[in-house]
Amino acid sequence: MKVIRSIRLGLLAALVALMALPATARTYTSETLNFQIVYHWGVIWKHAGDARLSIKRTPQGYYAQLVGRTRSWADTFYPVRDTLKCTMNSQFLPIRYEKCTHEKKYRARDLVQFSRSNGTTTARCTRWRKSGIKHANLANRGNAYDMLSVFYMLRNLDFGNLAHNKSYVTCIFSGKTKEVLTIKYRGVQAITLRDKSRHQAYHITFKFTQDGKRKSSDDLDAWLSTAPDRKPLMVVGKLPFGEVKCYLSTAGK
Repeated sequence: MKVIRSIRLGLLAALVALMALPATARTYTSETLNFQIVYHWGVIWKHAGDARLSIKRTPQGYYAQLVGRTRSWADTFYPVRDTLKCTMNSQFLPIRYEKCTHEKKYRARDLVQFSRSNGTTTARCTRWRKSGIKHANLANRGNAYDMLSVFYMLRNLDFGNLAHNKSYVTCIFSGKTKEVLTIKYRGVQAITLRDKSRHQAYHITFKFTQDGKRKSSDDLDAWLSTAPDRKPLMVVGKLPFGEVKCYLSTAGK
């Protein structure tokens, strides 16, 4: 389920640090959002899976979790049970990120533990595979996020002060990999969800690369509600044949 490996989220000559973007203060007590994952190719529209994104307040800041699974018909071909977990501070900077993967017969676990000092983010990464346990260390000058905390950071941006079609850059730590995430704000668009409800949304595109050149993950498009809660309404990921669309199920409830 590529959209999860990714619901699992080129550099310009002048890179602009994402931490410099205008932000708004947003807090959560608790929130749970349900999504339908639909495979689309030509005239084929098939509800392939479901995902639940939740966040709650903790003494440290926040705890967020994304759980995705295929539906029964898709389990026959390729069952997926993936879970992302993230502990964040009150500024939505990650402290601990965990990814548990169960796809058909493949099982894996990744743990990324973040720390910050003197303007640099470092991480101790531990990866459990059938072949054994491996470790890696990552570092980035400035902030770094994971594939879950980055969406909460985005929901706190002040979109009214973002330039249309301008790219902004930040860093993602995932497993043993340091990726460059380039986001581009495309403006406000009217979109239709699977339940036929219409919404005004901020459109953002995501591009993932390593070393500023090599593409490391599939590109994504996301639409966040223009309402104060900035809920993710839809995420679209391209596939070799067709695309995967992740729709908010209850249209903002």
